[in-house]
Amino acid sequence: MENEKSPLEKLKENYYSIKDKYNLPEFSELNEDFGIETIAEHETDFLIREIKKCVTEKLSNAARLIETLLNPANGSMFVFSIVKSLDAEDRKKLTELYKKLSEFGLESIILDLESSEKDDAELVKRIYEFWNQSKHELVSIFNKVKEIKENKSDSNNKGYFG
Repeated sequence: MENEKSPLEKLKENYYSIKDKYNLPEFSELNEDFGIETIAEHETDFLIREIKKCVTEKLSNAARLIETLLNPANGSMFVFSIVKSLDAEDRKKLTELYKKLSEFGLESIILDLESSEKDDAELVKRIYEFWNQSKHELVSIFNKVKEIKENKSDSNNKGYFG
């Protein structure tokens, strides 16, 4: 019983059995960016599909935040004040990133309907490449948003209390 492998070790073993077949990135790289180790807790016959779901979930989260910043129709007053503080270049970059994230999301949904391991693997590779090219730009813009938020919060806390 001591030699029984952990779920994570089994996942890695299964991953490396398909990694070369589809020329996928290293497990550690995908795991660092997308947290694919979370799928270790359940068994699957469709490992690539589960990895694709994990990867596209992260993209979906980023897309939702970008959408709120670009189109804050139902956003709070606080979001409106942040949006007004973003410059045109940041909005342009966010629009381009949002478009690509949405394309990946749509492609993922189509593959969920008519899935093939090869197509799922190709999508995972393309998303991984895109993410590595784009994540620093996203982090930069999101840090600006965070800074704007902090500055707005600081200025709101300097009211008259007396």
